[in-house]
Amino acid sequence: MGEIDNIIKEISPHYKTKDSDLDLKLIYDSSTETLEPVYFWLLDFANKSGFPVTKLVDNFASSVGGGHFSEIQGKASHMQQEASRVMATINAILKSVINLIYDLKEFKMRLSHYEAADSKNKDTAEAGMLALKQIWMDKVDIQRGQGSLNAMASGNLQFVTLRDAFMIVKDVKDVDGLDLNDRVKRILKPRVQEFFEWIGRSRSELEKRFEIEKTYLKSQVDSLRLQARWAKPYLKAAEQLAGDEGLSSRAELVTVFNTLMMQITLMGKGNPFDIQGSVDNKHLPPEFAKIKNKIRKYHPVYFVNFLFRGIPSKTGQHYTFGGRVEVEFSAYCLNDEELFMLNKKMEDSDLHDALKLVQGMTDDSLSQLQVDIDELVGKKEPEKEKKQFDNPFSAIFTKPKKKKESDEEKEKRLKKGIKKDSYSEAYIRNMAEAAGKNGCFDLYDKYKKGHGMASIPYTFDFEGRPPTSQIENLFGFS
Repeated sequence: MGEIDNIIKEISPHYKTKDSDLDLKLIYDSSTETLEPVYFWLLDFANKSGFPVTKLVDNFASSVGGGHFSEIQGKASHMQQEASRVMATINAILKSVINLIYDLKEFKMRLSHYEAADSKNKDTAEAGMLALKQIWMDKVDIQRGQGSLNAMASGNLQFVTLRDAFMIVKDVKDVDGLDLNDRVKRILKPRVQEFFEWIGRSRSELEKRFEIEKTYLKSQVDSLRLQARWAKPYLKAAEQLAGDEGLSSRAELVTVFNTLMMQITLMGKGNPFDIQGSVDNKHLPPEFAKIKNKIRKYHPVYFVNFLFRGIPSKTGQHYTFGGRVEVEFSAYCLNDEELFMLNKKMEDSDLHDALKLVQGMTDDSLSQLQVDIDELVGKKEPEKEKKQFDNPFSAIFTKPKKKKESDEEKEKRLKKGIKKDSYSEAYIRNMAEAAGKNGCFDLYDKYKKGHGMASIPYTFDFEGRPPTSQIENLFGFS
């Protein structure tokens, strides 16, 4: 429980200098019985008692000389190999997506010249035709070598007017009207005719190629996302099968022994404290009903930590674990902000980092390219519904909608520090904490009584009390 307690002290101003008032411990030692009945009895009872359970920690470590270690490491190696294979495929597809995007951008730029040449605007059409002529000379005519227009205009043949004449004419008939000698015209006419034939054919082929590669880009993006989904289970399994370093260093694990250490931490979280119901039942002063919307939501929570030491014995294809289990119970009350930061802290693990690798290669990479992908595949944002009329006075009588805070923005804000409880919030926290203590103690007490263990013979309830004010603390009143 030390890790959870330290995280709560770090994030919560209320528990920074205060430990949980409820600290119960249950030790069960039996080499013939397994951990599963203890775990599932407590899990099922907690879920039925109104405190839905979340698993926060699931770690294990086994002695390297035991058979359990060898088998687990074999499974982990297989998962790592499969993950590496899928990640290599993701990398190859991502490179293909990037190359396709740049190819399609170039095709789109080339097609823009054809569209400009067909424009009704005289200047735009002239600019588009000149661009196409330049492309034809640089890509098609240049293959003639010394017979190309550029070579003939700049080489020893001294056809200095040939290139300029080609850029000026608009069709084959215009060649006869040029003030040029017949020798130049005889060279120019077939080139002009060839150029205009090339415009029609090249545009058709370019549009076909653009559509084919656009369709291929869609399939590659879908394939990339599919491969990412396939990689995540392998990475998750590989990380879960890796032993915990903290448990590996414990004295109970001896290298040549066949021993296993296991740690599981569960969190039971109750519903937010019902202020209005407590006011109606006269458990709270009636003034709280007026300010309930200004009070943050407080949840009673408790944690159940299992620390198991056992000897794994193989039965068939699986292992059974008999040994000693220590179950620790502690109760708190956390508001929404503290619960949010607790979950974020628990996510900062090797498993989360491993899954971020896949996210970085797929989701993050695609988000950077998404604008280009949407532009190229023709995806448009849905048009917003137009209002029937605009009321010029709506800004006066209508409250502006508050922008919803994203998880990243919320985490950044709360890292600077969670606001301390006001007096009314401290009152609610004490009431909710009492509910958490009662739920936790009930779980502990019912397990002991249900298994014939010594327990408290009477009903015991924690009560929420008003917090002490600064004046009371100053004079030592409680």
